[in-house]
Amino acid sequence: MSELLEILDMPFFRRALVAAALIGFTNGFVSGFVLLRRSSLTLSALCHTMLPGIVVVVLITGALTQAGAFMGALLAALIVGLGSVAITRNTRLPQSTALAIFFTTAFALGVLLLQYVHTSQNLEDWLFGSILSVSDDDLKVFFAIACFTLLSATLFMRPLLLTLFEPNVAAVQGVGVRWMNYLLYALMIFALMASFQAVGPILSIGLLVVPGAIVSLFTNHTRWLFWGGGVVGCVSAILAVIISIPLNIPTGPAIVLVLGSLFILAYFCSPNYSPFKKSQIN
Repeated sequence: MSELLEILDMPFFRRALVAAALIGFTNGFVSGFVLLRRSSLTLSALCHTMLPGIVVVVLITGALTQAGAFMGALLAALIVGLGSVAITRNTRLPQSTALAIFFTTAFALGVLLLQYVHTSQNLEDWLFGSILSVSDDDLKVFFAIACFTLLSATLFMRPLLLTLFEPNVAAVQGVGVRWMNYLLYALMIFALMASFQAVGPILSIGLLVVPGAIVSLFTNHTRWLFWGGGVVGCVSAILAVIISIPLNIPTGPAIVLVLGSLFILAYFCSPNYSPFKKSQIN
């Protein structure tokens, strides 16, 4: 306990806790859209497109920096995500096919270019997150992403939900369905970028799926799905950062493990769970 109190006095740890709160709440809130849209696999593909974006920036700048990695990953995710939506709107191809084409091509390009990257810095921190190394400038970026994501989602909540559940009805009522789909992708991509620093591109899908899934085990109310997911994501991320110090484990995997453990606990405590329930075979 004394060791933990001493660490709390350190500026880097306080910054990590603030970052965990911002990132956890933002991703937990957006996880409601991910759950309703059933786009977990889509986001998994977008997570892997961050790698080629980082590699391209390193090749251009000759250095692996936080700002460069962030911008490279953001541009790569936006190009793949929004590009797949655009292809779907103008062709008969399903979005999953267009996304698969963009994703595999981008990832193959990243793997090909990886051999030309010459940097002495360790890529492991970028692949699995390093929230303990966030700076004051990083916190400003996280705060800006949180404000944009939460304000946009709140202001356009009704047309977004109408687009998710009844796109034809939304179009009849004058809702720009195409632009709402673009906004949904933008919100999910920006949330992914926020979790990039916390858990890395490989594990970031966990922060965007698990909080909403936990809340959905206890309620069907849409409002609780979003705000409850934000609270679960925030508390889980902070708890994981705190316990990662005495346990001497990386913070990125710790956040995802805490969320996974909470999901298992929530499953057994959910009102729909019964160990004696018999499955019905039609």
